[in-house]
Amino acid sequence: MEKRRFKFVIPSMVVVAVGAILMLRNYFQEVSTRDSVLLVVVATLFSGFVAYILFPHDDEEKPDPKPMNMKKKTSK
Repeated sequence: MEKRRFKFVIPSMVVVAVGAILMLRNYFQEVSTRDSVLLVVVATLFSGFVAYILFPHDDEEKPDPKPMNMKKKTSK
């Protein structure tokens, strides 16, 4: 699993879900309960998808270590 990526994805999904619920309850009371639940679910999934794409992922290939036995060039 890509633990580093999910470290950013899950909190962003939670923030979007809580924000969507608060906005729908405070500013848009005329939206039915079924529609508001659908809106929250879709917004949460969409934000998770976007965050999954944009945030960094684990590199499977690590770079080669710095060579230790390099001789210094001497100037003449």
